[in-house]
Amino acid sequence: MTKEKGIKIFACNANKNLAVSIANELGLSLGLSEVSRFSDGEINMRINETVRDNDIFIIQSTAPPVNENLMELLIMIDAMRRASAGSINAVIPYFGYARQDRKTRARDPISAKLVADIITSAGADRILTMDLHCAQIQGFFDIPVDHLVGFNLFVDYFKNKFGSNMKNVTTVAPDFGSVARARSFAEKLNIPLAIIDKRRPEPNVSEILNIIGDVKDKSVILVDDIIDTAGTITNAANALKDRGAIEVFACCTHALLSGNAIEKINSSAITELIALDTINLSDEKKISKLKSLSVAHIFAAAIKYVHEGRSVSQLFN
Repeated sequence: MTKEKGIKIFACNANKNLAVSIANELGLSLGLSEVSRFSDGEINMRINETVRDNDIFIIQSTAPPVNENLMELLIMIDAMRRASAGSINAVIPYFGYARQDRKTRARDPISAKLVADIITSAGADRILTMDLHCAQIQGFFDIPVDHLVGFNLFVDYFKNKFGSNMKNVTTVAPDFGSVARARSFAEKLNIPLAIIDKRRPEPNVSEILNIIGDVKDKSVILVDDIIDTAGTITNAANALKDRGAIEVFACCTHALLSGNAIEKINSSAITELIALDTINLSDEKKISKLKSLSVAHIFAAAIKYVHEGRSVSQLFN
């Protein structure tokens, strides 16, 4: 693929490493742009090459600092629209605000819908994202959404890791909200499923009430989409170890690891945490227990299919 074919890859500041990897997979270099700050903190955006009539793909995870990264994305979309880009595709490996997808109390906002509306209003023609916290968020957009699947990378990883010893492995859903995801994962590996029953007395605090399923003398794999403060995943790992699990692995698509998550993981019963690189991690978060798998080839293939007008779902058949 060459730029003469009418495709250009641009990146804001949230995950430049992933953007470079995606561009390399496509045989391209990143488009020339600058995203900086004025002295008062406002975002200064410059696009330093022509984009007229090209298919433009802007790579930006809306990870912390969420609002700054979201504004960078919106301003670049606006810049591309005003520069007469042929199509503007927002590639959002991690879609922030996804956990605010419904009203759980009176007068709660549905922030995920609001963010979807803002991105659409800015001028995006299509969204490419991965492992949304709630799949129904696709319906919040009035433009096409390609929802990519990253969990197959974990399936391949653990097949290679355990090989013929898979009979001693159990998948564990850390809460009822993760059951569907964990069940699909367990079916692909042909292993049993266990479920942790927990409650949340307050936000970002969880308590383990019960474990449904057999984990004694098993290697267990905790499966979740997001690890934020790591309270749920570390409490679950410790509870599984207390109930006889031999070793505890955890995997997630989006490793936010905010607050004191790193300390919790280091002191927990987790043997290894496997995460995808949808979020750029600072050096202090790259601990020995953490292994990162790249999603660059998945996004590169999806971008290629979109540009060529092919069905993205073919990637996962």
